[in-house]
Amino acid sequence: MKVKKLTERDFLNRRVQSKLGFLILILILALLSGYVSEFSDMTSFLSIPKGIAWLFSNFVPSKRALGYLPKILKPALDTVLLSMTSTLISSILAMFMAVIGSETTGINKMTKLMVKIVASFFRNMPLVAWSLVLLFSFRQSQLTGLLALTFVTFGYLTRSFVETIDEVAGNIIEALKATGATWGQIIFQGVIPSVSSQLVSWVLYYMENSTREATLVGMLTGTGIGFVFNFYYRSLRYDVAGLVIIVVIILVVMIELLSNKIRKELL
Repeated sequence: MKVKKLTERDFLNRRVQSKLGFLILILILALLSGYVSEFSDMTSFLSIPKGIAWLFSNFVPSKRALGYLPKILKPALDTVLLSMTSTLISSILAMFMAVIGSETTGINKMTKLMVKIVASFFRNMPLVAWSLVLLFSFRQSQLTGLLALTFVTFGYLTRSFVETIDEVAGNIIEALKATGATWGQIIFQGVIPSVSSQLVSWVLYYMENSTREATLVGMLTGTGIGFVFNFYYRSLRYDVAGLVIIVVIILVVMIELLSNKIRKELL
């Protein structure tokens, strides 16, 4: 029995056919989901130009809106400081959890498992859910927003720190163990110095992310720049709300550029 050998052309044809079949399957699923949910694709696409025109005609800041700039900058600064504070608190807690929960530095199997469960819980619960749950306990206050941001950032940073320690510090730990170093010496003289630049990079990244998310938290908790945007939007002063959006974008871009520069210097 002869075995038919696949030529390069036959192999490429099969790849094209498999990709084409995958695209057709995605298209069928999209059409089916639109039919089940009664979502009209054509009507939605046709409404996009009207929506864009409405945004530019209403949300472009006017000369009157510029007079509100001092009232906007103060809560914007509060939002940035809130995001920085939550990220710093989260990084300290996450560092402790990562050390006792890493596969290479963990104390035992129980601590490793508990750290994974705790980090997964805080990470997978949405920020909106945290804000609403904490809102019932602490009411509309800066503390509510701070806790919501801290909990979510803590979950993500813990996972990031654990993965960083596992990837970078493995050889260093083995070398220090061979010299008879204690667990504390391994952590404070080997692991932390070797991964410090990567950990700072993660902290800077989540500081950017927290600044963006703090706007949403402010809308829910009635604090910061989010509350200011929600107030002017509900008051139908769309030009002032548009100015708030521009201020938020400028702040986020500035923080991102600054953090990128710091990360390049560290790495």
